[in-house]
Amino acid sequence: MSVSQRTTIVPSVRLNDGHFIPQLGFGVFQIDPADTAEAVGEALEVGYRHIDTAEMYRNEREVGEGVRASGLDRGEVFITSKLNNGYHRPDDARRAFETTLIELGFDYVDLFLIHWPLPTLYGGDFVSTWKTLEEFRDDGRARSIGVSNFQIEHLQRLAAAADQVPAVNQIELHPYLLNEQVRAYDEAHAIVTEAWSPIAQGRVLGDPAITRIADRLGRSPAQVVLRWQIQRGNVVFPKSTNPSRIKENFELFDFELDADDLAAITALDKGEAGRTGPNPDTFAHIPA
Repeated sequence: MSVSQRTTIVPSVRLNDGHFIPQLGFGVFQIDPADTAEAVGEALEVGYRHIDTAEMYRNEREVGEGVRASGLDRGEVFITSKLNNGYHRPDDARRAFETTLIELGFDYVDLFLIHWPLPTLYGGDFVSTWKTLEEFRDDGRARSIGVSNFQIEHLQRLAAAADQVPAVNQIELHPYLLNEQVRAYDEAHAIVTEAWSPIAQGRVLGDPAITRIADRLGRSPAQVVLRWQIQRGNVVFPKSTNPSRIKENFELFDFELDADDLAAITALDKGEAGRTGPNPDTFAHIPA
């Protein structure tokens, strides 16, 4: 069966703007541009139909190359990218978004995000940045728009000033950092939560609570954690350049965790001590 004929089994989640996003995707964070097209091609061959990239990853061009080489129609692949931290001012954001489309080689993205709120930079003004993304949505070059790493206060500011709340909020979320208050706010306001670092960069995989479940089910610890994410309703996009790992991470829909399994994993939360990345309230990095 060719990649264009493959029927995928990944459920889709309805966004608040009426579009749908595949719940499982393939992430390309920290994948070298030289390896990205091949990795994307491998993921699409396995059955992924959702690719998550960003301007800061410097591999948008290769994502586009991988999608085109797959033989799939553009409309079959959901592509997300994100605004570089150095381009929050409206005119800069417009130019950066145009560059994203050029790099990808497509005339639209399915989802475009503000990568970080950067509340200590730009006079704390991410609202004007958001309004600029609304332009991209309105002219059809971004089918959906959202944010990444936004805290409740940031989301409340957007809700007070914007025409529509974000379609998604992509946040660090894994068993050691449930980020439950933000996730609950998202759910209450029809914002889909996406989980980045869904296995805490591998830190949770040796946890006894997870390995016990994995051993009992005959699954890998990564599959168990990713399945936990899926059953909690989060959108996830694990990344790998290893073909067998790419395939393994896709095999999440022929088993389920029971209530005790879900509770045992959820109980691993360490709060802020479990965070692997920066705190969005203080993160102020602009790439060179």
